[in-house]
Formats: sequence, C-alpha cells, structure tokens
Amino acid sequence: MSSIKPPVLAAISAAITAYLADEEAALQQQQQAAALMSLAAMGAMPGPPVNLWALSGRQQSMHLRLLTQRRSLR
Repeated sequence: MSSIKPPVLAAISAAITAYLADEEAALQQQQQAAALMSLAAMGAMPGPPVNLWALSGRQQSMHLRLLTQRRSLR
C-alpha cells in the first residue's frame, strides 16, 4: 500500500464513492418507477359493479323519510 501515492489513492477513493452514489441513485429511481407502476396498475382495476337495486331501495327509503318529516311538520 505504500507504493500508491496519496493523491492517486484519494482519486481512487473519490471515484469509488461517486460510483456507489450513482448506483444508489439508479436503484432508488428504479424503485420509484416500480412503485408508480404498481399504483397505476391498482388504479386501473375496476371496482365492483354498482348494485342498482340497493341504490333504488336507499333512495326510496330516504324519500319516504322526507315525506314523513314533511307530514309531521304540518
């Protein structure tokens, strides 16, 4: 190790540090892209179909409650 001069050793260590930083940045970018792809895939899946019979029944019960309230206010 004594045969390597200090400036050369500093340059080697700086190059290794820069390489590791680039690799970490690339890995982080890949992970973010994978996370975005999984979110996009989850958003593209359709939900369950709307049950129109249940919706109609709820509207009917709400309408009946409104009529009952109006009748009680007379």
